[in-house]
Amino acid sequence: MEIYLNALFGIFSQSGFAGLSWGNLVMIGVASILLYLAIGKGFEPLLLVPISIGCLLVNLPLSGIMEEGGFLKYVSFGIEHEIFPIIIFMGIGALTDFGPLIANPITFLLGAAAQLGVFIALLGAVALGFTVKEAAPIAIIGGADGPTTIYLAAKLAPHLLGATAVAAYSYMSLVPIIQPPVIRLLTTKQDRKIRMEQLRPVSKKERILFPIVSTVVAGLILPASVPLIGMLMFGNLLRECGVTDRLSLAAQNEVLNATTIFLGISVGATMDATVFLTPATIKIILLGLVAFAASTAGGLLL
Repeated sequence: MEIYLNALFGIFSQSGFAGLSWGNLVMIGVASILLYLAIGKGFEPLLLVPISIGCLLVNLPLSGIMEEGGFLKYVSFGIEHEIFPIIIFMGIGALTDFGPLIANPITFLLGAAAQLGVFIALLGAVALGFTVKEAAPIAIIGGADGPTTIYLAAKLAPHLLGATAVAAYSYMSLVPIIQPPVIRLLTTKQDRKIRMEQLRPVSKKERILFPIVSTVVAGLILPASVPLIGMLMFGNLLRECGVTDRLSLAAQNEVLNATTIFLGISVGATMDATVFLTPATIKIILLGLVAFAASTAGGLLL
């Protein structure tokens, strides 16, 4: 009997059950909630499903999946070296029609006003004890842009990557819940009936010149923006030039979809219980909500 008990104990000690902590159980619960929101409610499923699975995998003990030589450790190379967010931007550029913006350039100011939440969250994060480098990726959550949040966190505060990315994508998926109360508070029924039509037709020459000129101007004003803006506008040029349809379709579909899978799993893999379950994460989640609401208010007020 003792031999059997020792054998069973040996099997148990090598199983994941032996290393399972309360933190792992909490994070498995978080992954389950995110999966429910994605599958059951349809909130950003293309992002939340991969993030949820990454979170689930990294919180199964003793798998070695995020240790040196582990599968997700290699996949996370694309996050750690800012590769995935930049490729995502190329796909976004290929999907984007800048015609309304070119037809009415003053709407640039609406985009600027909608960043109000970024600055409010930045000041709030510093007030709560985060350094400026940590506050920057927290604040950029208010821009409602997951790839930029990941890019900035990977550069300035890698230890906050999981919390900031999850906050950004979670709030993006919850836009139908977060924004309506702010919109109703700051607008009338008459305002909400306004239809913003494109002011004039935009020529093909304008569409082709826009990404090229934007890249040069933005790159000269702020050189650090070149990787993101350059690839965003490269993707848009593929869309608009008329001679690279195959590349444009690939950027919009196969390339973007594959990168989204690995980006999501990599982000989820940063949600290890020992790193994620901290007071800082709660602060980030709250600041992200404030940033989203304030950004909505800023755009509406202008």
